[in-house]
Amino acid sequence: MAQVIVVGGGLSGLSAAHTVLERGGRVVVIDKSSFFGGNSTKATSGINGALTRTQIEKGIKDSAEIFYEDTKHSARGLARPHLIKALAHNSAPAVEWLQDAFKLDLSLVSRLGGHSFPRTHRGKERFPGMT
Repeated sequence: MAQVIVVGGGLSGLSAAHTVLERGGRVVVIDKSSFFGGNSTKATSGINGALTRTQIEKGIKDSAEIFYEDTKHSARGLARPHLIKALAHNSAPAVEWLQDAFKLDLSLVSRLGGHSFPRTHRGKERFPGMT
């Protein structure tokens, strides 16, 4: 059985810890703060995803390629294309994993700055970290 230490209790760290648990491993999460959440607690607008089933249900004609181009344009000279590609092309499965694995309500989709289409997912009740 795998034993894993995850450093950081934000969305990435907790996602990694959950994946270890799903696969039968043991995990300890450590964080410098007295509470979990990391920078994810500051992302009160939502989480971006392109070509999610929520967008499809709402008739939003987005794509991972358009998300990639929007992000690359926003990053200007700081763009790291391989990282932007990974973000854009893995965004729909990431949003849907949060919805399915944790039963998160991410049913509202908004168009925020720098986006060509509505792709910021959030819940109806509270900001995403509290949903």
